[in-house]
Amino acid sequence: MGKDIPIWALGAMSGTSLDGVDAAMLHTDGETIFEFGDHAYRAYSDAEHTALKDALGRWQGDDVFAAQEIVQTAHQHVLSEFSGAELIGFHGQTLAHEPGGRGTHQLGDGAELAEALGVPVVWDFRSADGELGGEGAPFAPFYHFACAKWMNAEVPLAFLNLGGVGNLTWVDPRKSRPQEDGALLAFDTGPANAPMNDVMTTRRDQPFDRDGALAREGEVAQGALELFLDDPYFSRMPPKSLDRDAFAEMIGLVEELEDADAVATLTGMSAAAVLRGMEHCPEPPERLLVTGGGRKNPVLMDMLRAALDCPVMPVEEAGLNGDMLEAQAFAFLAVRVARGLPTSCPTTTGVKAAVSGGILSRPASVERRAI
Repeated sequence: MGKDIPIWALGAMSGTSLDGVDAAMLHTDGETIFEFGDHAYRAYSDAEHTALKDALGRWQGDDVFAAQEIVQTAHQHVLSEFSGAELIGFHGQTLAHEPGGRGTHQLGDGAELAEALGVPVVWDFRSADGELGGEGAPFAPFYHFACAKWMNAEVPLAFLNLGGVGNLTWVDPRKSRPQEDGALLAFDTGPANAPMNDVMTTRRDQPFDRDGALAREGEVAQGALELFLDDPYFSRMPPKSLDRDAFAEMIGLVEELEDADAVATLTGMSAAAVLRGMEHCPEPPERLLVTGGGRKNPVLMDMLRAALDCPVMPVEEAGLNGDMLEAQAFAFLAVRVARGLPTSCPTTTGVKAAVSGGILSRPASVERRAI
């Protein structure tokens, strides 16, 4: 099959919110989006969520057997529901992320998944980037560039993913390829949903602040917010990235507050981190398209709209699927890896040069052929 012929790829993403596995089909040649396909979601049970949360911070060689079983089983279950995929992009579950140190750890065995599903699998997307001096994150920006082209955007815009961690991608669609100088700037803005979710779980036995209802009842503690923004991370120039629990001290800053004020303050911290991040954009974006679970929190979205000079809207208003964008991204990146196209570059992860990172595992039962 020629490298310029589009194929149906299936991507899977289990993010830092630890809520479940998103899976989505995408028809692409690794450069252009031709069609969006079926998608599905497999939620983690409370017990699975707890086991995965307990495994956070563990590295290769640590005891992660129980978490590995959960990741493999959940992905195999949801991915087996699809038909017609010629390639699978398997991100795995991030347990630890330490750029410049031990690197990054995405739990999951793509080779085992390929054998179980009988489809070639691309996995371990991040290691090569880290080995070449990159942060190993974020990895959706090349797909965001393709989305901007699909939208026929003509001026710079930005994508904001509000998952457990927030990450921002500034895109200049006037460029022809994502790895070109000036086409992209990407980085983690700071914590997003993770601290709010952790406080909701601990104090209210709820997985998240649905519709921002509790935050709406509270007030932002300005002193805690100012202490949060004093963190040196915000003055660092991008690209830069974070571990899910890099700002664990946020919980301590709101420890003495009533529940509503604590959640309102954490929501304000997430919004303020985005505001600080937007200062790094090479030129103001025409709009900010928000994806991830945070776009469903009206309090967080209202804070962003009040603070920013550009329109802030969920990606659905641009015709995209905010629940499945990351899964689609790993379908897209899988095709790029299979075809030797770069998946990160200096302005997205700080890697020394554009690199194609990932392992392609083929099941023994599938005849070897070009993808």
